[in-house]
Amino acid sequence: MSDKEYIAPWEKAFVRVLTPLEDFIHRQTTSGVLLMLCAIAALFIANSQWNQTYIHILEMHFTIGLEGFQLSKSLHHWINDGLMAIFFFVIGLELKREILVGELADPKQAMLPIIAAIGGMVVPVAIYMLINPQGPTFTGWGVPMATDIAFALGALALLGKRIPKNLLTFLVALAIVDDLGAVIVIALFYTDTLNLVALGLAASLFFLLVALNLGGVRRSLPYILIGVILWIAMLKSGVHATLAGILLAFTIPMRPKYEPGRFLVQIGEMIGQIKQAYLHEKNILKNDELRSQVRALGEGVHLVQAPAQILEHKLHLPSAYIVIPIFSLANAGIPIDWSSLGSIVAHPVSMGVALGLVLGKLIGIAGFTWLAVKFGMTNLPSGVNFKHIIGVALMGGIGFTMSIFIAELGFVNQAQDLLMAKTGILLASVVAGFSGFAWLYFSYRQSEKKRSQ
Repeated sequence: MSDKEYIAPWEKAFVRVLTPLEDFIHRQTTSGVLLMLCAIAALFIANSQWNQTYIHILEMHFTIGLEGFQLSKSLHHWINDGLMAIFFFVIGLELKREILVGELADPKQAMLPIIAAIGGMVVPVAIYMLINPQGPTFTGWGVPMATDIAFALGALALLGKRIPKNLLTFLVALAIVDDLGAVIVIALFYTDTLNLVALGLAASLFFLLVALNLGGVRRSLPYILIGVILWIAMLKSGVHATLAGILLAFTIPMRPKYEPGRFLVQIGEMIGQIKQAYLHEKNILKNDELRSQVRALGEGVHLVQAPAQILEHKLHLPSAYIVIPIFSLANAGIPIDWSSLGSIVAHPVSMGVALGLVLGKLIGIAGFTWLAVKFGMTNLPSGVNFKHIIGVALMGGIGFTMSIFIAELGFVNQAQDLLMAKTGILLASVVAGFSGFAWLYFSYRQSEKKRSQ
């Protein structure tokens, strides 16, 4: 074998280094594009001759477990209750990181996105309630409060350098607070009849996970195994099972086993040992000493990272590129009757959801941000102006993933209302995405024109 360096085109770990925020934005942007393609595919299938096949596949039942202890659910439920628990687990890890060391760690810096997110949740809910003040349609009030971070970041990233980087950071922080609000609403208001025995077991398992954290357990496997049992307990308790992902995420350790200072001392010693081993035999396949030193170095690199950060990095890809696209395929299939589109749009549920997302998010995010700055509670990020905030507020109306998820919970056994809610979500997401993009694009063009004069 030649001593020349072998470079594989996909192996760029030492060439490009991204910060956690840059990595997060990159993955969410790509996920947004994939999510859009899956939504279009689901819409096409639902409005084609394959519609009945599509429904039949989603209604197919799958059973796991042993006799006497089995879980039997339709494919649709396995996706929404099972796969989405992974999505919520990743959301929980993101929340924990942002609260402890990220954009939400500094109270002064976090104030603006928190206030904006609160406005972006309260006003859409109020608009929906005005249109649906009572009756069975009232249960959908939580649908327009959520922003789809993948879609919104994907749309915003298309503008490239036309927008300040701090605007992306603001949107990330806002959407994460928004996700936290949606999780709280799901936990408090969208639950079935409670099974106190199962709920007690879930609480005991959660405290066991906390004990593992406080006891210094850093390996992921014990947390994952207990997390699976926690998911089953939550499923049986009546509280939505996906919340097990959030609870599990908040117990994963955020402190590494090795402190960076100690690691740097050790790695310096190991580099010297690796050099000595390399001088004896340059072919690593023949050099046991070199191979063992490199393996030990890899172990050290792993232990100097927090378990929560490792899991977030590993699971972000399957969550963004597998779980969410599958969820989109399973839930975005909306049959559209073009002949009665006017009456569908005028339906109280679709109108409440659409106006809540488009108008409510605009008024809530931009209005609360303006009030916060006006009364001196906080300041706009560097390089960001109110035109930028209006653009982000419009894009906040893209409520795809979490909105559809809440709609599925709010309109159980109300197929017609669920269809109206999904139609409203789809309509609002398209309008919000295009209007937000157009607003920011032409605002940039206008400012460039003024500069050139």
